[in-house]
Amino acid sequence: MIKENQRFFNMGLVLIDLLMISFSLFLAWEIRFESSLFGLGDSVWNFQQYILLLFAILPLYILLYNFFGLYRPHRTKSLSIEALNIVKVNFLGLLAIISILFILEYTDYSRLLLAMFAIFSTGFSISERLLFRKLLRSMRAKGFNIKYMLIIGSGDLGKKVAHKIQENEYLGYHIIGFLDDKFEKGTLVEGLPVIGIIDDLEKVILNNPLERIIIAISPRHYILLDSLIDICEKHGVKAEIVPDYYRYFQGRPHLDQIDDVPIINIRYVPLDNYFNRNLKRMIDLLMAIGALIILSPLLLIVAFLVKVSSPGPVIFKQERMGFNRKTFFMYKFRSMHVQADENKDDEWTVPHDPRRTPVGSFIRRCSIDELPQIINVLKGEMSFIGPRPERPVFVEQFRDEIPKYMIKHHVRPGMSGWAQVHGWRGDTCIKRRIEYDIFYVENWSIRLDIKIFFMTLFRGFRDKNAY
Repeated sequence: MIKENQRFFNMGLVLIDLLMISFSLFLAWEIRFESSLFGLGDSVWNFQQYILLLFAILPLYILLYNFFGLYRPHRTKSLSIEALNIVKVNFLGLLAIISILFILEYTDYSRLLLAMFAIFSTGFSISERLLFRKLLRSMRAKGFNIKYMLIIGSGDLGKKVAHKIQENEYLGYHIIGFLDDKFEKGTLVEGLPVIGIIDDLEKVILNNPLERIIIAISPRHYILLDSLIDICEKHGVKAEIVPDYYRYFQGRPHLDQIDDVPIINIRYVPLDNYFNRNLKRMIDLLMAIGALIILSPLLLIVAFLVKVSSPGPVIFKQERMGFNRKTFFMYKFRSMHVQADENKDDEWTVPHDPRRTPVGSFIRRCSIDELPQIINVLKGEMSFIGPRPERPVFVEQFRDEIPKYMIKHHVRPGMSGWAQVHGWRGDTCIKRRIEYDIFYVENWSIRLDIKIFFMTLFRGFRDKNAY
């Protein structure tokens, strides 16, 4: 239902976006070269050459619009958030166009024209979406394109469905009420009336112009499903079932299939996707190779300082639990004196820890001690971005104490993560840290990885919990 309406809505948005982008380039040309606003002058590029740019601009901008979520439902997001994403798209799009032209050595284009194009495209796109919102709201208010719906079952599941539909007005659905055996006729649920019992379904269909019927009944009523669906199909009304076990889903469920048998994954993990997983791995490899080359002087200097500051190995290895609960040895520059009991592995580092060396205090504070983990990334044991791995002894403890703790092991651990850039590192609240880790596992994207990477660069060297 929602996907069907959203697909139609998106097709309209894409077409209008294409028109607005094309018009923006045309208008920029007219103002720059056909008006006297900036002084008349001949362009090295003619009009046809600038218009040919659209063959690169249009697909690029549509991809960026999609990447920034501008074709996803924005029913609960404000226009300001959507406008900000449009600004980001046009900024990145302009940079991409200039970069492409520079690489191809096409240097005779008008910079002013491209700047005006970016401004016009941004302004028109924001205005377009504002008008769309107002138009849809006005149409719904006047009763145009309203589709009528009935919900069978007014329990928790039925109420949740009703709430979501009422919250998302742009869908254009009007719920006439509920059918339920537990409440008397006229009882209000979520502000909607109970208009009868379940056996009244056929009578309600005959007396109301219904488009869809949502079946949200409890398991004890599942015996009625066959008859309910038969009645709906007899009268040509679309029926949709919301399964009661939906309430057991802890995250976003994902539908999979084994041959012709549907399988519902309780928790959606984007990195379970083969393409996503290999794309992230390829980026990790390229970054790791580049980082080793660029940082090799720093790595050699730190290794020398660690070696001369105190006796012991330069690299400290510690067992951690990673992807799919497999253990591995994580590498760090040694920042502490060699301990007599090397097997003692159940102590947290504390502020002003007496075990630290003078060099160790500095490299821990600046997170330089973590750089050898680039080797772990190359080996495939870690990623640059992901939940931080923990020692097995603490994993055993937290697994019993903190619900959903083990979900973090659905992806490769990282050198930095969503929790760490928000300050949840070191001896901080494990429960809050896991909430951020789970968010990352369920919402991974290249865009999120890039955001975490730059947040790490700007915040990672001054974290108060790094000691």
